[in-house]
Amino acid sequence: QVQLVESGGGLVQAGGSLRLSCAASGRTLSAYVMGWFRQAPGKEREFVAGITRSGSTTYDADSVKGRFTISRDNAKNMVYLQMNSLKPEDTAVYYCAAALTWSVSSRFKQYEYSGQGTQVTVSS
Repeated sequence: QVQLVESGGGLVQAGGSLRLSCAASGRTLSAYVMGWFRQAPGKEREFVAGITRSGSTTYDADSVKGRFTISRDNAKNMVYLQMNSLKPEDTAVYYCAAALTWSVSSRFKQYEYSGQGTQVTVSS
C-alpha cells in the first residue's frame, strides 16, 4: 500500500507557473506507474500526465502538451508536475495517483491509490 500527499497548489495569474509535488510513503514508489489527474467543478476527472516506473517515458494530455511536465525521483519517493503558461481553464483540484501496472493509463479507475488533491486556481 502507498499513501500519497499532494502539495504546491495555489492561486496564480494566467501565464504563470506552479510546481506540484506528490510525496509517497509506504511501499517504494518505483513499483508504481504514476499519473496526475484534475477535476474542475462540475466536470469529470481527467488525465493530465503520466510517467512510467523508471521515468523513461511520459504521456501528456493534449490540453497540457508543451506546457506541463511530469517527472519523478524514485530515490526520494516524489513525483512532480511542472506547470507553465497556466490558463484559467487549468483551474481544478489536482490529484496524483499510483497504479501497479506495466503501462501508463489515462483512466483514473486503473489507479489503485490517489491523494486528497491540491487546488490550483488560475486567474485571468
